[in-house]
Amino acid sequence: MPSVAVKLQSFLFKFNLKQQLQSRIQASPDEADPSCVTSRPEEAVAAANPTFSDGVATKDIHVDDPLGPLSLRLFLPETVLSGSDSKSRFRVHGEESYGGYSPPAGRGIRRLPVMLQFHGGGFVSGSNNSVANDVFCRRIAKLCDVVVVAVGYRLAPENRYPAAFEDGVRALYWVGKQANLAEWSRSRWKVGRDIVNDSFGASMVEPWLAAHGDPSRCVLLGVSCGANIADHVARKSVEAGKLLDPVKVVAQVLMYPFFIGSVPTKSEIKLANSYFYDKATCLLAWKLFLPEEEMNLDHPAANPLLPGRGPPLKLMPPTLTIMAEHDWMRDRAIAYSEELRKVNVDAPLLDYKDAVHEFATLDVLLKTPQAQACAEDIAIWIKKYISLRGHEFSY
Repeated sequence: MPSVAVKLQSFLFKFNLKQQLQSRIQASPDEADPSCVTSRPEEAVAAANPTFSDGVATKDIHVDDPLGPLSLRLFLPETVLSGSDSKSRFRVHGEESYGGYSPPAGRGIRRLPVMLQFHGGGFVSGSNNSVANDVFCRRIAKLCDVVVVAVGYRLAPENRYPAAFEDGVRALYWVGKQANLAEWSRSRWKVGRDIVNDSFGASMVEPWLAAHGDPSRCVLLGVSCGANIADHVARKSVEAGKLLDPVKVVAQVLMYPFFIGSVPTKSEIKLANSYFYDKATCLLAWKLFLPEEEMNLDHPAANPLLPGRGPPLKLMPPTLTIMAEHDWMRDRAIAYSEELRKVNVDAPLLDYKDAVHEFATLDVLLKTPQAQACAEDIAIWIKKYISLRGHEFSY
């Protein structure tokens, strides 16, 4: 069983969360903010740090396109410095110095797989630059040795379904667009310094991704509701096929996905009042996320096993599912993993004893040994699909 401290933290967390959700439900339409909300004022934010002071450099990127701005945070592990001149960390523009990392010009630059990460929060809270998400993404970037692109998708109720799912797909296409711009830029010997005009307007080559990102080894990782987004993005990548070249989604990680359905499972009944995110509170989140006319627990965003939902599961990428013993959503995640294995998709399930929903990503639980072990387990599995030396990592 979880410790007394965890139970107390859970009680306070659920009380505050339920109050916040109920206040948003009761807000009148003219009180709603129609702008592209991607974070909440009550959430602590970690500032970006473009140096490798703790082994990972970060920077924020804001992308404009016809659907509106897209917020991204890049996490670059210091392993990219292997074999490069440390002086490349500095760049000077005129009289002003940029104290962050700038990739060196020329060949021999280390390229890493790219991971798109989608934070949790029930579609209504959380952000890609929160303190908790920053700590988690730094940990994953180091252990997996990947460039993490944390996506700041639009939050409900200001932006209901399908906004968050659209943002996930937009982020994937942005990675592909950056890869193509970088290739064009390399052919002109000016990596990271070009502005290219296309049908979407002016686009700047992102130097970190251009120099160090390998989009042919792309991994999706979603936390809680972010797992629903990751699974949607994986499906869209399968449907797009070669249209996504050079991006190739080679694997996805679903951490305690936010799946639900109209017919309750055993865990949804037995663990309905479980820790941190109980079923009643999560139903409020779904009410805020789905448009009123689409409010149905068998909505495609909620239930991954709806009959007729494409593409065929046998075409899905290898999928690792992380599950917690005391999570009322566990049964549906287990069922999805089982369906993937039935069609010969590599879809292992890691079930953590005495764990609760978001045990490896929630701010009050990030420092626990179990959270660290979970991140290490993810790294071991992912390296089966991103290692250039082959599948030497396995369970």
